Amino acid sequence: MNYERINFILNNDAKCDIFYNERPVWIQEINKDIAKVGFIDNFEEKNVLIKDLYEN
Repeated sequence: MNYERINFILNNDAKCDIFYNERPVWIQEINKDIAKVGFIDNFEEKNVLIKDLYEN
């Protein structure tokens, strides 16, 4: 993914399925090339590179 796409997703009401390492996540915030994500399948949070996120 890229910064512009993530920014678009965060500023719209549309539901998008976003994944990191085949696990569904929600994006909590972005800062340059890093996204803070929460994993939907548990309570884990992690900072990841935006380029490592993808849509299904």
